[in-house]
Amino acid sequence: MDNQKKDPLAWEEIRTEHIVQDEWIDFRRSAYRFPDGREFEPYYSYSRKDYVVIVATDTEGNYICVRQYRQGVGEVTTEFPAGGIERKDQKEYGKPGDTCAEDALAAAKRELSEETGYESDEWIKLPVVPSNATIADNYAYLFVARNCRKVSGQHLDETEYLNVVKITEQELESMVENGKFQQVVHITAWLLAKRKTIK
Repeated sequence: MDNQKKDPLAWEEIRTEHIVQDEWIDFRRSAYRFPDGREFEPYYSYSRKDYVVIVATDTEGNYICVRQYRQGVGEVTTEFPAGGIERKDQKEYGKPGDTCAEDALAAAKRELSEETGYESDEWIKLPVVPSNATIADNYAYLFVARNCRKVSGQHLDETEYLNVVKITEQELESMVENGKFQQVVHITAWLLAKRKTIK
């Protein structure tokens, strides 16, 4: 029996329609009951699998980033290496932490290696944050990888087309300030990494 008291601000989901539910996404339209008893719809939300973001630096302190096309904004963006945590059912979505085939650190090491060819022996775990708490139920597991060294070439997925770039801290600062580092969770990871790491 759950003895936890329900938060008085919590909404109650009363109906859900799965608009798209395939191997890639579960996109839903839901109706909710507000704390005052009124009902409202539609609210849209989706499920995708949890993922990792790696704030990686090389032995000279440069940030190891990737450039790739992002269809949401229709631009090639610069961001940190990142990728999904593999699931046992091979789906691209599911309840957070549900049927994970690998732990988050293993996923971070794999993604860094696959996307950049770099490896690190110095890993720091940062907080886990919601990817987009307003509309999505997945989480980003954030990591720092320090003193990375190049050990191989890239091993990209069939839908990945990306280039590795190294940028200085000053360049990254400028990109963030000027809206040129466009992934908000990646900016969050970088700010947390700056607070956590000892220089």
